[in-house]
Amino acid sequence: MGGSVQIPPAMDYNDSYKLLSGEQLIYAITIPLSTSIILANLFIILGIACNRQLHNTPNYFFLSLLVADLCTGVALPFIPLMGLYRELSFSSCLVAHIFPNFLFLAFLFNLVMVHYERYICIVDPLHYNNLWMHRSFPLALLVVWLPPLLYACLPAFGWNNWTGPDWNDCCCASGQNFAPLSNCSTNGTTCCSYRRVFPNAFIYLEVYGLVLPAILTIAGMTGRVLWITRGQLKDICRLHRSVERGSQASDQEQRLNLRYTRCVVAVSLTFLACWVPYLIYMHVCIAFLISDTKWSSTTHIVLSCTGIGSMAVVPLVLGLANRQYTEPAYKLLQKLRDRWRRRTQGSEEVAV
Repeated sequence: MGGSVQIPPAMDYNDSYKLLSGEQLIYAITIPLSTSIILANLFIILGIACNRQLHNTPNYFFLSLLVADLCTGVALPFIPLMGLYRELSFSSCLVAHIFPNFLFLAFLFNLVMVHYERYICIVDPLHYNNLWMHRSFPLALLVVWLPPLLYACLPAFGWNNWTGPDWNDCCCASGQNFAPLSNCSTNGTTCCSYRRVFPNAFIYLEVYGLVLPAILTIAGMTGRVLWITRGQLKDICRLHRSVERGSQASDQEQRLNLRYTRCVVAVSLTFLACWVPYLIYMHVCIAFLISDTKWSSTTHIVLSCTGIGSMAVVPLVLGLANRQYTEPAYKLLQKLRDRWRRRTQGSEEVAV
């Protein structure tokens, strides 16, 4: 899907080295991050699969999110490659751009669905079990997977710039400073670029019509939950003081306030570490797209890898923070460790 870069005779050694070094930088950043995301998702999925008490609709939503996050981890090395100009056929170029975009949008839709389901559980617990997503789980899965697929496939249905005018210098754009490829003809049948696959209107609609509203919705629901939790905490403390008939906060109230403060700090740090890098990357890309300014491919690679990689960590934070998800996997690892220790001790006794 990433496609191998073919170096034509017209490109000198320095240009081909720059292109290869760009791909090497992408793989150097994304491969360790992608491997960590995949292993962590498999770890949590194993924990959910091994615990029968977790086999219910809310956890099935979270399992769908983990699958989407795992697929995003697999596609992570290929997403920054969309910022490079490569020689690919029309069909290969579409697949190299549409498939990672579909996985990213599916991940985002699943993340919104999980936050919405938990938000309703706290805001309106009386009607929680009567949610449409609980009554029709297959339909809910269809909602979070089918629209991203349809939108991502719009360039394959004709909404693209593949036949746009003046693509002779497309392979030396975007600040890569390459010499034009020898077989980049007027219609550019071999030059693959995100500008050829995704029109500006498509990018603006995805960013400001899908991605940014989804992020703001998640942030709004999270803030609303923290606000409700704060109000409930005040009610608990007020009732506790009325029962104890004391005017000062007890040790239990202080522990509750401290726990709430830690929760707010954890949520704030998670947002800063996971969402802010992606928001910076997204708006920097839009700014350069609007101004049509050439910028360093190294800057684009670093921003895209860190931005998308940090966002893919959000489900892992939610999963690893829940002991129910991780306890079965921890027990399995502990058993394997105990067996290894027994074998090691047995071999040492035999040696003695």
